[in-house]
Amino acid sequence: MKLTMASSPHNHSHKSLTQLMLTVIVACIPGLVAQIVFFGTGVIIQLILALLAVSVFEAAVMLMRKRPVWPALSDGSAWLTGVLLALSIPPLAPWWITIIGCFFAIVIVKQLYGGLGFNLFNPAMAAYVLLLISFPVQMTAWLPVSELLNSPISISEQLSLIFTDFTALGFSLEQMRAGIDGITMATPLDTIKTDIAHGLTVTESMQKPVFNQWAGLGWVWVNLGFLAGGLYLLKAKIINWHIPASFLGSLALCSAIGYIASPGTEPGSVFHLFSGATMLGAFFIATDPVSAATTNKGRLIYGAAIGLLVYLIRTFGGYPDAVAFSVLLLNIAVPLIDYYTPPRTYGHGGQK
Repeated sequence: MKLTMASSPHNHSHKSLTQLMLTVIVACIPGLVAQIVFFGTGVIIQLILALLAVSVFEAAVMLMRKRPVWPALSDGSAWLTGVLLALSIPPLAPWWITIIGCFFAIVIVKQLYGGLGFNLFNPAMAAYVLLLISFPVQMTAWLPVSELLNSPISISEQLSLIFTDFTALGFSLEQMRAGIDGITMATPLDTIKTDIAHGLTVTESMQKPVFNQWAGLGWVWVNLGFLAGGLYLLKAKIINWHIPASFLGSLALCSAIGYIASPGTEPGSVFHLFSGATMLGAFFIATDPVSAATTNKGRLIYGAAIGLLVYLIRTFGGYPDAVAFSVLLLNIAVPLIDYYTPPRTYGHGGQK
C-alpha cells in the first residue's frame, strides 16, 4: 500500500479540493446577493476585479516558480480568497485598493510561505487588515443602504467612482455617501460606537435611520445571507460546527453580560450577532482549514477566543468591527492551541 504525505487543508470528504473550494464560493451567494441589493452593483465590480487580480497574481507566481499554472488556479483557493476579500471591501472603494489587497493576499501571505497549506494566516483577512491600517479612509467608506441615499447611483456612476474617484457630474464618494438627512453616514457599528463615546445611550443612537429596530439596516439581511450559506456548509459537511458555534456562542454570551451590566451603553447580543462581518467571519473566515485549529477541543477554544476578542475590540478598541483582527491573532495561537489539545490516542487514556 502506498502512503502519501500532504500538507493541509485536510478534510474528510469525498469531494476534491476544487469541489470544496467551489462549494464554499457557492455558499457565499446568499450574502453576496444581500450586499448587492442593499449596497449596489459596486459589489459585483469589486468581485470581478478581485477574481481577475488573484488569477493573475497566482499565475505569475507559478510561472516564476516554474510550476504549472492551471493546477494551481483550478484548485479554487485563490478564487475563494478573492471572493472573501471582495466581500470585505467597501463596494465603491478605489480599484487599486482591491489590486493591492489581492497582491498581498496571494503573493505575500500565501505563496511566499510556500503556497496552499503552508500559510500561517488567513490570506483574505491579512490583506484586509493591511488595507484597513494603510488606507483607513477608503476602507471605511461604506455607503448607507440604497433606500437612505438621496438618489440612486447608476452602474456607470459606480464604475466612474471606482476607477476615477468621481462621477460623470463631478460628485465625490463622500458627497454620494450623504444620506436622507444630508449627513454622511457611517456603518451601524461605527455609528453606535461614536454615539456612545459622545454620551448618547444605545436607545438614542438606534433612533437614527441607519438602524432598524434591533440592528443595522441592511446589515441584518447580509448576515442572514451568510448564516444561510454557513448552515449549508455544515449540512454538506464542508466545515465542522465547533468553530462557528463557539465563536457565535462566545460573542453572544459576552455581549449579553455587557448588556446586563450596562444596558445604556451596550447594544446586546442580537446587535453584535447581526452586524458587521459576524456571520461571514464565523462560517467562512474562522473555519479556514489551513490557518484554524485542527482538533475538536482546539476548535472550540479557537472559536470562543475569537468571539471574545471580537466583543472586546468592538467595545473597547479603536476599530468598530474586529473579525479580521481577532482571526489573525488566533491564527498566531493555533500551534499552541493544537499542542495542548491533542486528541486521545485510541486505546489510551481510559484510566488514570
